[in-house]
Amino acid sequence: MHSKKQASLKYYVGIDVGSASVRAALVDEFGTVVAHADQPIQIWEPQPDHYEQSSADIWAACCLVTKKVVCGVDASRIRGVGFDATCSLVVVDKQFQPLAVNYEGQNYRNVIMWMDHRAVSQVERINATQHRVLSYVGGVMSVEMQPPKLLWIKENLQESCWEKAGYFFDLPDFLSWKATGVTARSLCTVVCKWTYTSDGGWDDGFWKMIGLEDLVKDKYEKIGNHVLSPGESVGKGLTPEAAKDLGLPAGIAVAASLIDAHAGGLGVIGADVKGYNLPCENEPITSRVAMICGTSSCHMGVSETPIFVPGVWGPYFSAMVPGLWLNEGGQSATGKLIDHVVRGHVAFPELQSKAAASAHSIYTYLNSHLDLIKKSLPVGFLTVDLHVWPDFHGNRSPLTDLTLKGMVVGLTLSRGLDELALIYLATIQAIALGTRHILETMQAAGHHINTLFLCGGLSKNPLFVQMHADITGKPVVLSKEVESVLVGAAILGACASGDFVSIQEAMAKMGKVGRVVQPNHEHKRFYDKKYEVFLKLVEHQREYRSIMNSS
Repeated sequence: MHSKKQASLKYYVGIDVGSASVRAALVDEFGTVVAHADQPIQIWEPQPDHYEQSSADIWAACCLVTKKVVCGVDASRIRGVGFDATCSLVVVDKQFQPLAVNYEGQNYRNVIMWMDHRAVSQVERINATQHRVLSYVGGVMSVEMQPPKLLWIKENLQESCWEKAGYFFDLPDFLSWKATGVTARSLCTVVCKWTYTSDGGWDDGFWKMIGLEDLVKDKYEKIGNHVLSPGESVGKGLTPEAAKDLGLPAGIAVAASLIDAHAGGLGVIGADVKGYNLPCENEPITSRVAMICGTSSCHMGVSETPIFVPGVWGPYFSAMVPGLWLNEGGQSATGKLIDHVVRGHVAFPELQSKAAASAHSIYTYLNSHLDLIKKSLPVGFLTVDLHVWPDFHGNRSPLTDLTLKGMVVGLTLSRGLDELALIYLATIQAIALGTRHILETMQAAGHHINTLFLCGGLSKNPLFVQMHADITGKPVVLSKEVESVLVGAAILGACASGDFVSIQEAMAKMGKVGRVVQPNHEHKRFYDKKYEVFLKLVEHQREYRSIMNSS
């Protein structure tokens, strides 16, 4: 940090609130992560499908990690701050104090997490309206979006929460309010999760039809009547109070925020790919899909004109890249599913001790173990008799059926490490087959996709990456910076500072290609067969459910 070149660099802070932790990075104007810190945050699960957090706990973690990454840096070089977060729902009263979103009345638990599925009944009723706004969410609203959660609060916590509520924030917007004191919302959050449209705004008829007419009466003050584009500067920058909390000077530019997956997309999708011999070179950005894979996975594709894809969210105008329409596919449980399968296996203690003894992570050890047992076969062919349907937490895309369950076909009585490694491999393949299902649905609707750009925690796993290349038949680009979500958040801060003319310019300069993983086309026939079996699994599930539910 002491060379003349570094002394003249401009820096931006990206703050990312994930499901289980808050992370911050100090990123320079070329997209290099100079410093990085993370801090776990608490999750409460008071009953099945109810997941809650605390906005105070989240903000405290934001402050802690930000102070760490800016420690010792010349504050005058830090030009902007960008936030991204999960699309969780934050509830505060008219004085901005937290309100309980639970039956226990615990006010500090004032966040309904994105993955909370308590509002199943509410979302079914919303979808039954077939209102025109639903065409912008793939025709079917997800239980993970905000209208069903708001309706659940009104119907279940009328006196304790609904009537006392002053503001309902998407978590990314709560963070920009906390930093600036301005209640403006990001176009990203309100368009993607709240049914706002970039051309028509809020639709009064929709809110009245679903029983939330109260929100219309106060001109949408509770859910946002001032909307900014992602990367636009909010208010007058950091307030003195927030600046003190974060360890930054007051007045630094704060950007209108993004949902975490969209920040990841921003961090990778616009990278300059010249010289990598990729099919997307010299083609528009619309030939790319950014896949952000962590606890869950999101598949972000952009288009110049709106494309309506059955079972895939969007099209959303300017929700990620200004001027382009966004479609967003997704899988509700990916990293969480792999953890669930591996840690729940009877051989997990043996895996844990062997991985520790070899000083490797459990997943690095599993990947090595698969190489040992594959013999002369390609590693992926080990699952010829083992097949997984990965919707243990329902299907987000492209089937939009949250009642679907996970399936495993091909189990034996074996209980050892070999069997754990095989079910781990089959689970990763199932997730990749799910990605192929989403991509094929997008392409059938009019997208032209030839390259995947991966980021997020699972992109650090070489087996996960190679399976996605082989199963989709498309090259996978990994960014130079593993923490692409944080780079995306920093790009927002860079735009808010005025140092870049546009988000597109910042994306091209700050997003860097690290490595390209090519598909092995010799394995195509095997994976085509796996895909055929994959689609049969859900057919069989629907068939047996139909039998069981018949009178």
